Amino acid sequence: MPEITTPYATGTPCWVDLMAQDQQAALDFYRDLFGWQGEIGPGEFGGYAVCTLHGKPVAGIGPAMAPEGQPDPPTVWTTYLASTDAPATQDAIVSAGGTLLAPVMDVGDLGRMLIAADQQGAVFGVWQPGAFHGAGVVNEPGALIWNELNTNDVPAATGFYGESFGIEIQPMEGADGTYWSLNVGGRSVGGATELGDERPGVPPHWLTYFAVDDVDSTVDALVKRNGTVLAPPFEMMAGRMSVVADPQGATFAVLNPKQM
Repeated sequence: MPEITTPYATGTPCWVDLMAQDQQAALDFYRDLFGWQGEIGPGEFGGYAVCTLHGKPVAGIGPAMAPEGQPDPPTVWTTYLASTDAPATQDAIVSAGGTLLAPVMDVGDLGRMLIAADQQGAVFGVWQPGAFHGAGVVNEPGALIWNELNTNDVPAATGFYGESFGIEIQPMEGADGTYWSLNVGGRSVGGATELGDERPGVPPHWLTYFAVDDVDSTVDALVKRNGTVLAPPFEMMAGRMSVVADPQGATFAVLNPKQM
């Protein structure tokens, strides 16, 4: 089991969470789909649930809450990038042309977080670990396996994430200039792709990938639970995948990676 027992390097995707209009329904859906265990958390943390797989934290699910007088926020998965100094990262994000959506806040003794958007509008979180460093298991069925930036401008994203986190965005080997690798310390920690004319109206975003043993059967199970298939299962460079949405509209991908 690929367990993570030490803090993630700055710029590495370290956590994902979902803010859902119906938190209990989301907990039930992902329990049935991926085998997660989780329950509505204490009020002091807004009921936020840390879901586990084999007893290790794998993702968060919380209740979507809109500020008074504001419309309900969309139900989306958010990717969090690791930082050792959230205030300094916040300053770097603003300096690089990003937009702060929720400034640095303490989450008890667990850590510090903020929510921001890059220059193109792709929303992401930042996590500075305290007692909690993020996902405790990755790269196995039911767990986070990949995080992908979908952007309108790869050169601009390269500058922004480089200035904010030290992430290097470089062409991925074998992708013929159509896919990029997000590298931290010389190691690939995620990917980037350019939104083209074939996806009109899709805004820049971060896409969360979860590993599964069998993409087709997972998609069948999702449909039976009122999920939606956005891109039917297909073969690609890294394996077999599908892009789907849960019953509340949160988009994510499932991937059965090729054995290397």
